Amino acid sequence: MSVVNSLKTHSTLDVAGKTYQFHSLQKAAEQLKGIDKLPKSLKVLLENLLRNEDGETVTGADIQAMADWLEARHSDREIQYRPARVLMQDFTGVPAVVDLAAMRDAVARAGGDPQQINPLSPVDLVIDHSVMVDRFATDEAFHQNVEIEMQRNGERYAFLRWGQTAFDNFRVVPPGTGICHQVNLEYLAQSVWASEVDGKLWAYPDTLVGTDSHTTMVNGLGVLGWGVGGIEAEAAMLGQPVSMLIPEVIGFKLTGKLREGMTATDLVLTVTQMLRKRGVVGKFVEFYGDGLADLPLADRATIANMAPEYGATCGFFPVDDITLGYMRLSGRPDEVIARVEAYSKAQGLWREPGDEPAFTDSLHLDMAEVEASLAGPKRPQDRVALPDIPDAFDDLLALQVAPADQEQARLEGEGGGGTAVGAQNAQATITVDGKEHVMSHGAVVIAAITSCTNTSNPSVMMAAGLVAKKAIERGLMRKPWVKSSLAPGSKVVTDYLEKAGLTDYLDQLGFNLVGYGCTTCIGNSGPLPDDIAHAVSENDLVVSAVLSGNRNFEGRVHPQVKANWLASPPLVVAYALAGNTRLNLAEEPLGLDAENKPVFLKDIWPSNAEIADAVAQVEDGMFRSRYADVFSGDEHWQSIQISEGKTYDWQNDSTYVKNPPYFDDIDQPLKPLVDVQQARVLAVFGDSITTDHISPAGNIKASSPAGEYLQSLGVKPDDFNSYGSRRGNHEVMMRGTFANIRIRNRMLGGEEGGETIHTPSGERMAIYDAAMRYQQEGTPLVVLAGKEYGTGSSRDWAAKGTNLLGVKAVLAESFERIHRSNLVGMGVLPLQFKEGQNVASLGLDGHEVIDIQGINDDLKPGQSLKVVATTSKGDKVNFDVLCRIDTRNEIDYFKAGGILHYVLRDLIGS
Repeated sequence: MSVVNSLKTHSTLDVAGKTYQFHSLQKAAEQLKGIDKLPKSLKVLLENLLRNEDGETVTGADIQAMADWLEARHSDREIQYRPARVLMQDFTGVPAVVDLAAMRDAVARAGGDPQQINPLSPVDLVIDHSVMVDRFATDEAFHQNVEIEMQRNGERYAFLRWGQTAFDNFRVVPPGTGICHQVNLEYLAQSVWASEVDGKLWAYPDTLVGTDSHTTMVNGLGVLGWGVGGIEAEAAMLGQPVSMLIPEVIGFKLTGKLREGMTATDLVLTVTQMLRKRGVVGKFVEFYGDGLADLPLADRATIANMAPEYGATCGFFPVDDITLGYMRLSGRPDEVIARVEAYSKAQGLWREPGDEPAFTDSLHLDMAEVEASLAGPKRPQDRVALPDIPDAFDDLLALQVAPADQEQARLEGEGGGGTAVGAQNAQATITVDGKEHVMSHGAVVIAAITSCTNTSNPSVMMAAGLVAKKAIERGLMRKPWVKSSLAPGSKVVTDYLEKAGLTDYLDQLGFNLVGYGCTTCIGNSGPLPDDIAHAVSENDLVVSAVLSGNRNFEGRVHPQVKANWLASPPLVVAYALAGNTRLNLAEEPLGLDAENKPVFLKDIWPSNAEIADAVAQVEDGMFRSRYADVFSGDEHWQSIQISEGKTYDWQNDSTYVKNPPYFDDIDQPLKPLVDVQQARVLAVFGDSITTDHISPAGNIKASSPAGEYLQSLGVKPDDFNSYGSRRGNHEVMMRGTFANIRIRNRMLGGEEGGETIHTPSGERMAIYDAAMRYQQEGTPLVVLAGKEYGTGSSRDWAAKGTNLLGVKAVLAESFERIHRSNLVGMGVLPLQFKEGQNVASLGLDGHEVIDIQGINDDLKPGQSLKVVATTSKGDKVNFDVLCRIDTRNEIDYFKAGGILHYVLRDLIGS
């Protein structure tokens, strides 16, 4: 790519004895008046355009559009953005490497050199999503879980080890090391990147895309990054720019300080609720205000982490002294820290007191107003103040038990024993260690200190340890029905808990180390103890999980747990002690001490000073030692045997890794775009259908199509592992698409489970079985949905599975950013109902025949298309929809059948 540099912004910067080349935003400001007022996140994008201006993918008009943004504070301009690097985790990384391996096969079949398929940008893949909480509350839990993980995932790990040797620019952080976002924050990220080009050393902002929506966590370090689907990430690896509109930027002003006893988790849940209410989907959020001067880097990372939960593309914090302090603490080289400071100040990216950039809109929060909170029971944006948790649970309980039991009460007559009130007071007797205990609705059956969101933050982790210490000193123990676990995102966490003398207290409460990975937050909570599981199912108990994670969608944490609460680590410990979410922890005791006196939460809650004293024991040497040899792995990893070939030796009997069918026809001429004709509706969904609903990551049900497929190959249900771990096998993932146990298809009256009605036969069957029958009949399919379709994790399989089921288009009221892009990337057409229209207003029920008109090779971004829905009675419903292919690049990808097809055809053609 030839650089044009039309604004003559090339400059040099001398730092610590090295000379760096860079594109000066100050020089650009001499010609683009006012850009010094741009939000700092947009300055990063502007620098990216200046550095990559080539007259074709990036033009002078694109650069001018960044300056023009200031007039309206938004823009319809499409730009091509090139991130410096790519981050992956193994759930999304395995299918990405499968795709790269399949592309190598396709190139070889076409007579080309398979090594044409190679990452052009640095790629780091961190294996963090596979460890499950099979063993807990024992000193041996960590080692036992590692053994089980390696046994379960041997095929996957051998495949990734092959990729580590076969591909250039591709590094793998082995299992048992940490969570990708925490490893990124603590080690991989540099804030200002440097690389050699044609013998010269260039400096530029550290930018990335990641195959996990919580990639945004590193934005707390002044790095600009966000989650994309694995499909987009693969394209970025292969040299394709990320096509995007210049975003609106919402400023979020922070002032004041947190009050005594409030945590970063309380703060982020408040921020999430505020921003969801404001509506920031597809927008950048940039934090500013003098409150940042007292906001630790770990707290910033916690807030940035949950950008997907508040709906933004990213939540960005600028570089300042606190950034540099964290980089020193985490063991970054002095040379890197000096470069970050000098470059950020030279480019106007450094946060100065009183900074007031020009934002599209802004919000303000005085942090002194934050109160103790949880979020749930189903969505991370639904913040509930601590005293209100019992009422919030009872509201859920009424919805869960009332309908059937009210009918029973009617049949038995007024005052009968089978009343709805009785059902809401249901109990079960369990026996644990020879003693009988009574469980009831609201019982906390899972209490998990988990997830990068909070385990990256020493203040809340030390607070959890201090709560445990004070609880033990008062004679409290966790309730016997609670499955407790500690799964930090970094080995540094266990080091500093040990140094602070808190590990033993956590262990005594059952919060023993179970692994270094996402565990419960991703749904790898493992089975409940048999007696507990039996009591829940036999008595229809509505039970709770309390976790320090970022996601609590239906069916995600555990299939038997219907109420899931996000909380700070110290509150996770407190709820393990209390044992039930129907208790008001602000007023009711957690338990009784040795003298039979009540112990309240306030009695064991540490002061800010106590937490600060503990946090002061975190040292840079902990980071340096833990990351000194981060890519080597333990003896399990090093003993994996791999082949040395440049193409992968696919194993026909593998149930984990299979060669996907996407590229079978890549050597055939492109087919023109045509209308969708005589399509049937596969399913009708409501609002907030998540990628968890579309492509679950957790348990595989034995009676599901995926479970039956695995059993047909001799895999026992105990060895199913999870959907997430089997993402390298398209046969499993196709069968798992729309198979979440909590998904509701309105064609079945909103009943839970992944089933549908085949039309016109009227037969009820699994969605996968219906899709295969439609394919045999030569019938194309569409999906109908409500608002915020595709929220949640950036799962490429939510789009891949949709494609492989034969779905040609998804008609929804609105789309979450990543999933919309992924649908286009897999050749599925995202269509949006016009304002004021939806499935209900149009009278659609899913039994219609659908025609979509206006799809041809002249298709344009945002074009209006006509839909004709013919009802079962022969009536026709005509309406227009908006084509949500948003950019010209996406049109090219869609015409090629998807983004990877576009790249592969280009490589084969060259």
